Formats: sequence, C-alpha cells, structure tokens
Amino acid sequence: EDLLKYAFPEDVWFHVDKMSSAHVYLRMPKAWIIKRAVLNLSYLPKDMSIDLIPTALLRDCAQLVKANSIQGCKLNNVKVVYTPSSNIKKTADMDVGQVGFHKSREVRLTTVDKKDNAVLNRLNKTKVEKYPDLAGELLTREKEEREERKRSLKEQNKKEKEEMIKRKEEAEIRSYSSLMKAENMTTNANVADGDDDDDDF
Repeated sequence: EDLLKYAFPEDVWFHVDKMSSAHVYLRMPKAWIIKRAVLNLSYLPKDMSIDLIPTALLRDCAQLVKANSIQGCKLNNVKVVYTPSSNIKKTADMDVGQVGFHKSREVRLTTVDKKDNAVLNRLNKTKVEKYPDLAGELLTREKEEREERKRSLKEQNKKEKEEMIKRKEEAEIRSYSSLMKAENMTTNANVADGDDDDDDF
C-alpha cells in the first residue's frame, strides 16, 4: 500500500491480470519526470508514453509479476496489466491489494507465454534489496519539481523580456527609417527663391 501511496505519478505499475500477484513498480527516467513537472501535466505526453518502454524491460517486469503469482506462476499465456501509477484508483471499500483504474485507455496488457528461467535467474543474480524512505523520496522529487518549474519560468520570462526588447528596437528602427525617406526630406535646393533667410542691408 505504501508503494502506491508514495509512487511517482509516472511510475509504471505491473500486475497479473485478474489474479493475485506481486506488484512491480517501474521508475521512469529522470528526464521524463522533469519534463512532466515542467509542463505541469497530469498525464504522460506522447514522447513519454509507456508504449516506449523497451521490449526487454517490459518482458522482465512481466516475468517478475508472473513468477510471483501463486496461480500465474503455474500457467502459460498469462496476461499482465500495466499502467502509470497515477491511473490507479484505490477506494476505502477495496480489499488490500485490490485496485481499479481511472482511465481504461491508459491501461496496457502484455502476455507472458511461459516462465523464462534465464530472465528470472539474471534478475535474481543482480537483485539488490533496499528499504527506501518512500515518503522522503517523494518529498525530494516534489522539491526538485518546484525548483525546475522556477528555473523554467525564469528562463521563459527572460526570453519574453529579450523578445520584447528586440521588438521595441525593431519598431524604433522602422520608425527612424520612415523619417529618413527621400520624400520626407528637404534640401537647400528645395527652398524657393525669396524664401531664404538672408537679411538685406
């Protein structure tokens, strides 16, 4: 439950479909997290879609939830569901481990044909057990988001100010150029006889 409570919005949640299983959370690259924060989005833009998860990584996550399902580990052609954690719906009347979805269009399915011991052995050999401060990590991430938004806003304001100065300078140049047009200028040759300013003594 804490994994869901403190998950980053773009973390991808995996579970065996319609069976009990472990929950696997895939943390997306930091570049995606920052971009999502800067754009202030509640969803993933197209270039940050979960459909871009590499096939090998998707297979690893699916194998993990299948292997950690009491029923699913014994079956072939097991369906695994995955979706951004921000799409997970949890209500008070749901049992522990039970969840729903806010938007079905953000849910994906992949099929695990059979248990792949090579994949599972590789994952077990490289496994590192950690007990992170989930709440602390979320607070840190939110702080980084705020700082990135401030930096982005500062950059945007700077660009807008530079553009405004540039437009003003261009307007002044255009105005000056119109004053310098030949038809708006006079010379001594244009002064009519008798209109000169010399006084007769």
